[in-house]
Amino acid sequence: MSQTFRLDDLMQMAREEGRIVAEDAARRLGVTVQTIRRDLLTLAERGKLTRVHGGAVLPSGTANIGYDDRRALNAAEKAAIAEACAAAVPENAAIFMNIGTTMEAVAQRLLGHKNLVVVTNNINVANILVANPGCEIVVAGGQLRRADGGLVGPLANRIVEQFKFDLAVIGCSAIDGDGDLLDFDMMEVGVSQAAIRRARKTVLVADHSKFARTAPARIAGLGDIAAFFTDQPLAAPLAERCREWGTEVVVSGRR
Repeated sequence: MSQTFRLDDLMQMAREEGRIVAEDAARRLGVTVQTIRRDLLTLAERGKLTRVHGGAVLPSGTANIGYDDRRALNAAEKAAIAEACAAAVPENAAIFMNIGTTMEAVAQRLLGHKNLVVVTNNINVANILVANPGCEIVVAGGQLRRADGGLVGPLANRIVEQFKFDLAVIGCSAIDGDGDLLDFDMMEVGVSQAAIRRARKTVLVADHSKFARTAPARIAGLGDIAAFFTDQPLAAPLAERCREWGTEVVVSGRR
């Protein structure tokens, strides 16, 4: 296999899985680990990937990856997270849902819930929930972010502040090793923070790839969250801190 084809395959792996493990990629592509390491160095020099111990991850820092790429990233894991989260959402409740592809998966699994009031700044979530006749939908107006259907800014904040939610379901772009929940857009962060303030209980939905990324703006910490729905166990130090904070960690439906 030529390097050009290998580089394309490696980038596809990164988009689908969030990271590349050199030994695994070598086995899948039928080449040596040394060859994969050289390929990863080439991609890193081009700004396509960031090298980490044992492999590489998609670069992040001040800009998010494309929304279509995010939809394809860890789709099965997001589905499992969404199923577990939706099972914990009560009927006859007022809930908030923010922006993200995992949030869309949660919305799909709320189509059978009854007597919900859902406030969202996510046009995609609103369009999904239209199919649930037992759900009243309130769209928090604001500045439309065409890339992902998000509504952000002061107007969205003011609308969210008018409610008292039984539950806020939030996502984020990255999770720091100390448990900080991070995002790229300060205006989006403002909406999520408003929802957390106005909620009796807040839960987080995020897959394992969020631990391999970073972003500049802090939403909150895992200590501010009642439950974290994810797909892989946390690193031992962070898992211990969650126990100290009283934050429940639900791994792919297992309690």
